[in-house]
Amino acid sequence: MLAPKPAAARGLLSRRGLLALGAAAFAGTDAGAATLAQVRERGRLIVGLYEDMPPFHVKGQGIDMELGQALAEALGVKFAPLAFNADENMNDDLRNMVWKGHYLGHGPADVLMHVPVDRPLIEATPQARIFGPYYRERVMLARRVDELPRLETLSQLGTRRVGVAGQTLAGWLMIGADGGAYREQLLTQFKDGCEAARALQRGEVAAAAGLASELETVLAGDAAYRIEPLPSPRAPRDGWAAGMAVKRDATDLAEALQDALNQLTQQGRVGEIFAKYKVVWRPA
Repeated sequence: MLAPKPAAARGLLSRRGLLALGAAAFAGTDAGAATLAQVRERGRLIVGLYEDMPPFHVKGQGIDMELGQALAEALGVKFAPLAFNADENMNDDLRNMVWKGHYLGHGPADVLMHVPVDRPLIEATPQARIFGPYYRERVMLARRVDELPRLETLSQLGTRRVGVAGQTLAGWLMIGADGGAYREQLLTQFKDGCEAARALQRGEVAAAAGLASELETVLAGDAAYRIEPLPSPRAPRDGWAAGMAVKRDATDLAEALQDALNQLTQQGRVGEIFAKYKVVWRPA
């Protein structure tokens, strides 16, 4: 199964790829998609970050923000984040932020974070080099333990309400589960799994579906809730890996970033960053 693009997993599939306000100025006017030598000569690593993607990046904070900064420091250069809103599909994002740049003049970045490390995507995008998986994402379901002590099948939900962002992978799975048996009890107005998890905290729903990272960053550590894989045969069993992408000919930059990621992993820094946001780090 083709890994879902990060934006699709959070309901940004229909948005146009306009850069976040001020992002170009924040990253500077230097062109990205550089070799390692050019990055070091410039003294800055321009890192493409999906905007509005909790807990990985929201308004200058998040896991990808801190990981990108750690990678830049490992290369001995400054960190220059370039936030952007997702385009229609992953190929558009790779074109705009990795190998060509946006037609409005923004980008590309030197490296784009949170790219699915997926064989079909790699083969479909020869202009980009996709590598460095650093996290494995999954679709999960959170529930109140006192109301749902066990949930081995979705049928055990009964008629209880479930919160989920409609235009996301979790939403599509829940809407289509068991032939649409749960459609009438789904609350789908939420922007992402974080909002659905907060609705669960408020007692508005008995369960919430979303990405593991979204649910964990809100609910992890609270014994009142349990977060487990969505019990649906259509859900990707092993999830999908999130990694990085650079321009195809930036081989030395890719190798340097991979070495830096390996070092950060061995030092425990990657795990620390995920733990800061209460997300269980699942190495890819």
